[in-house]
Amino acid sequence: MVGLNKVFLMGNLTRDPELRYTPSGTAVVTIGLAVNREYRDKNGEIQKEVCYVDVDAWARQAELCADFLHKGSPVHVEGRLQYDTWEGPDGEKRSKHKVRADRVQFLDKSGRLEGQRDYDVDYSDHDNSHSHAVGAGVHDTAEDDIPF
Repeated sequence: MVGLNKVFLMGNLTRDPELRYTPSGTAVVTIGLAVNREYRDKNGEIQKEVCYVDVDAWARQAELCADFLHKGSPVHVEGRLQYDTWEGPDGEKRSKHKVRADRVQFLDKSGRLEGQRDYDVDYSDHDNSHSHAVGAGVHDTAEDDIPF
């Protein structure tokens, strides 16, 4: 069976990024993200709810997040859901879901991309390069070329 594990989130950091390094020297940063949602209840009243999510970013992307982000910074995150388990200090098994970021985009306060601060990191084993050229992937097609 084919599976899909892709997450897109846009929100604000709940705390300053926490940068650490693995024993092999790879940077990893954890950011807390608050994602807001507004909806109307059955009475037509606007309700607000917040979903809090921990996000991990790795390697150079982790260092850039630590250098440029702070509590309150707006970001757009693309990644995948990951289930972590560990044993707590009391010996109890603990677990939680978090997002492993493939891409973190820094946004300005209005939610638009901030300058060219768009850092892609590909964690797959195969080449999955992204084209950033203006107009990449856009094809001019005359109406006569469409078969219907």
